[in-house]
Amino acid sequence: MTRTYQCSDPADRTAGIAAAVDAVRRGDLIVLPTDTVYGIGADAFTPTAVDSLLTAKQRGRDMPVPVLVGNRRTLDGLVMAVPPTVHDLVDAFWPGGLTIIVEQAPSLAWDLGDADGTVAVRMPLHPVALEVLEATGPMAVSSANVSGQPPATTAEEARDQLGWLVEVYLEAGSCGDPVASTIVDVTGEVPRVLRQGALDLATLREVVPTLLDKDGHGPDDEPAVPAATEA
Repeated sequence: MTRTYQCSDPADRTAGIAAAVDAVRRGDLIVLPTDTVYGIGADAFTPTAVDSLLTAKQRGRDMPVPVLVGNRRTLDGLVMAVPPTVHDLVDAFWPGGLTIIVEQAPSLAWDLGDADGTVAVRMPLHPVALEVLEATGPMAVSSANVSGQPPATTAEEARDQLGWLVEVYLEAGSCGDPVASTIVDVTGEVPRVLRQGALDLATLREVVPTLLDKDGHGPDDEPAVPAATEA
């Protein structure tokens, strides 16, 4: 039975987090707050649960589901190797609004969609999310809305869209303006921003000066100057 827990109440928060952890372990879906928008989550290592998440969002496998972790060290177990650049970004911006696309370890027994050997990973800056993730381990989490609809900024908004398809809703109040995380792809020779969101390019380049913008331009690239034309 679908239930919403009010995390502003200590007793309800404790009960809600326990119910959410149990639901994830059973392969059911939950909605939880993050520091960007509310997310719909499932056990990352249960393919049927990830399929249910994609079905609830009415989303295809061509848009793989990102993974949230509750600890920086968890990243080491998800990838073949962690380059120094990734360590620098994680140390500077995790937990927070930065998603990193890395090459996943081939031994991982999960199916997040057509990810072509990569995975998008983030550690959110929200106490409720972190408490859930510490208990469940890595979770497949996407924004808690039907694809094409506005992202949910409260659990109530998420429930209006997802309804009974989700077992547990954790309500922790509004997350404010729905700003998505910034996505940086570190699978190439030079890290590149794929989506600018909570963190801007200038802030990221304070840590990784060579970072490319979403158009593939580096910090030293000069904008093209149109040639002068005769009047």
